[in-house]
Amino acid sequence: MEPGAGEEAAPDAEPPPSSPAIPVPENPPPAPQIPPTTTASTSPGPPSRYESQKRRDWNTFLQYLKNHNPPLTLPRCSGAHVIEFLKYLDQFGKTKVHVSGCPCFGSPNQPAPCACPLRQAWGSLDALIGRLRAAYEENGGRPDSNPFAARAVRSYLREVRDAQAKARGIPYEKKKRKRQTAAGTAGASGGGSSIPTPSTSGPVAGEASGSGL
Repeated sequence: MEPGAGEEAAPDAEPPPSSPAIPVPENPPPAPQIPPTTTASTSPGPPSRYESQKRRDWNTFLQYLKNHNPPLTLPRCSGAHVIEFLKYLDQFGKTKVHVSGCPCFGSPNQPAPCACPLRQAWGSLDALIGRLRAAYEENGGRPDSNPFAARAVRSYLREVRDAQAKARGIPYEKKKRKRQTAAGTAGASGGGSSIPTPSTSGPVAGEASGSGL
């Protein structure tokens, strides 16, 4: 007898009910786009013309102190030494300043060549002192001991201004009005010409005189 013969076959088990299907939309919305993260640039831009010129002037003055005879340090620098520095720069000047005996004295237009010396223009010296005064304090100097803001330096600049205006026949009031109209442009561009770099081969000769100003 075969096993299971005469026994009723067990009914087939019904399959489990299937879970309902999740409907899928025909046009699904696009996934949100995450914008890429950008790191802000922290590198500073190039320095302005004024800042570059101020740095060159400051380095030139420090080199002048090093070449001075005897050498000077910045803490020992006074307004008298600043005046010496301005006089030293006259040898690189390009402005003709007529002496009192010159036929061109007091004439704004030079009628004939003359042997009068070339000097630094008052406007260039005034702008230079402004840059050095700012550089001194930016490099740790105290405002109350700033040699570029000394009264003697201001007096010297006034003397140069008046002497050049008289020798060249150019009233200061006229130049002052022109200077005020271009003040904004001059401040952004550096104002005034750059000063030459003294030679590093040796001390500056003859610069110790006049320190008692």
